[in-house]
Amino acid sequence: MKRALTALVSFALLLPNLAFGAEGAESEEFNPEHDFEIGEWIPIHLGPLDLSINKAVAYLILGSILTMALGILLMRIKVGSKNEPGHRQAVGEIVYEVAQTQVAEQGLPHKAIGRWFPYVATLMLFIWVVNIISFIPLPLSNEKFTVPGTDLELPTFALYAATSSISVTLALALMTFVFTHFEGLRYNGPVKYFKSWIPDVPKAMYPLIVPLEILGQFMRLVSLSVRLYANMLAGHMLILTFIGLIFVLGNLYIAPFVIGAATLFYLFEVVIVVSIQAFIFAALSAIYIGSAIEPEH
Repeated sequence: MKRALTALVSFALLLPNLAFGAEGAESEEFNPEHDFEIGEWIPIHLGPLDLSINKAVAYLILGSILTMALGILLMRIKVGSKNEPGHRQAVGEIVYEVAQTQVAEQGLPHKAIGRWFPYVATLMLFIWVVNIISFIPLPLSNEKFTVPGTDLELPTFALYAATSSISVTLALALMTFVFTHFEGLRYNGPVKYFKSWIPDVPKAMYPLIVPLEILGQFMRLVSLSVRLYANMLAGHMLILTFIGLIFVLGNLYIAPFVIGAATLFYLFEVVIVVSIQAFIFAALSAIYIGSAIEPEH
């Protein structure tokens, strides 16, 4: 069983690169950076605003659809006549419990859980889905191949993470940033809330401390977005680089080594990194919002 799984993962990893190599070997050298080019599939420009549909947008749309489908599948359970929970209900309860006890209740004050639990739970599930589909070869690529014997061009299978784009993670972090300060102002009022940023230090130190505290608020925005972006980008780059060594060196004898190494990185990312990054992003969002509602804590 383990050998079959390893072979399947290895084949999945090779699909995008074999397709790329078949078409692009004659025209350009292998470069893993090409898999992160989002292109412009359907141009939509409103003045300086670029709303074009590209690869990242396609993955986000797919991720949104799958997140809603997964939520409906796991949470809308019809209990049988014997009131015995099935596998779907068990998985749904685990997801709900993690979102409630480990994310919402750890970061949000009790009075805010009812209002903000749906947001942090959805955020965790959405990021997890977007992360996990980034390790499934999908025909959502800028590269195309021609079907032998025909003029039909189809997109190649590729691995791509929408969360490896800083614009995507920054948009997610910006939502938490706005909600954090909105709730801080709503619960505490502007004077009390902004005063809570200033620690108990002598007033003579205010010219130094106040700019640092303001900078610290914006650094939360940076830390949220860059952490998720860097982890997903690095994971995909490592996998694609290992596989690309076959084409760069032009030596099939190193295939067992590079495929084995890529498979280990692949399994590490899918089993550990995908879930941890979704959890951390949601947990920090809950902590930031909670600390703004009750800054004294």
